[in-house]
Amino acid sequence: MTEFRFSHNIFGITTSEAFARTCRRAEQSGYDAVFAADHLGTASPFPLLVAAAAATEKLRVGTLVLDVGFWNPALLAREISTTDILAGGRLEIGLGAGHMKWEFDEAGIPWQPFGTRVGRLAATVDALRNQFAADGYPQQAALRENYGMPVLRPIQRVGFAGTGPPLLIGGTGERVLRLAARVADIVGVAGAVQLPGQPPGTMRLATAAETDERIRFTREQAGGRAAQLEWQALVQAVVETDDRTAAAAELAAGFGGLISPEDVLDTPFVLLGTYDEMARQILTNRERYGFTHYTVHEPHAAAFAPVISRVRALQK
Repeated sequence: MTEFRFSHNIFGITTSEAFARTCRRAEQSGYDAVFAADHLGTASPFPLLVAAAAATEKLRVGTLVLDVGFWNPALLAREISTTDILAGGRLEIGLGAGHMKWEFDEAGIPWQPFGTRVGRLAATVDALRNQFAADGYPQQAALRENYGMPVLRPIQRVGFAGTGPPLLIGGTGERVLRLAARVADIVGVAGAVQLPGQPPGTMRLATAAETDERIRFTREQAGGRAAQLEWQALVQAVVETDDRTAAAAELAAGFGGLISPEDVLDTPFVLLGTYDEMARQILTNRERYGFTHYTVHEPHAAAFAPVISRVRALQK
């Protein structure tokens, strides 16, 4: 079982100076990584990650997660390799099949059935692995020889079958989790499930029972790899409170009544209580699900920071 890691994603940027302060504050608060999303209306992920690495000393940077429907694999390989080099080998790559139809519509990209999108995800992983393993494009052999131009490839040789950065695959559907079990280094569980019969991207919070089943399924698919995987939970809310029951009822109402207060208290994707109670919840969740990597949304980063030190103190 891997050691605990903690991270938060980036919701938005205003100025380069403010973003640098955000990243330095994350590093000083005990976070291990920051992650960029891949949605329309948010910052372009790879420039964001280069800036985050430049502003910090050890903070890892990553994508949570790239929508492979937006990316040509050959061009994506170039982005990943460049970013890993400029980040000093601190990059982690999260990939997903995409779930927001409106973004495809706005970008003029055809929306395809889920099975087709998962197939594209698997093909993208294969293409990236092959690109990272290659000795550059043969068409540039003369340039490399005559001018000493290095092959563009990632610094890290960890993920993608030992050819690139650590690979995270996130999702909740069986086809995505089956792929993650086979090829990922990190399995990301977002904590949200698609509502049946509703437009793509209409989600509700996953329950503890549903999470048990998803973890069980993925572990079965991973077989002997399961013990080597890092299991990541994307926490949807962090609430510091002395009254967990009242906070759960308020959150359940805020989620539109799609989940009961009892399920809010039990789900691993919401942290409620005092800092010590939340830290113990994280330790309990590790025993139940295997989660050792917790990512919180940026608006909850400050509230969650004291929990990080509590968890690490309780481990000693």
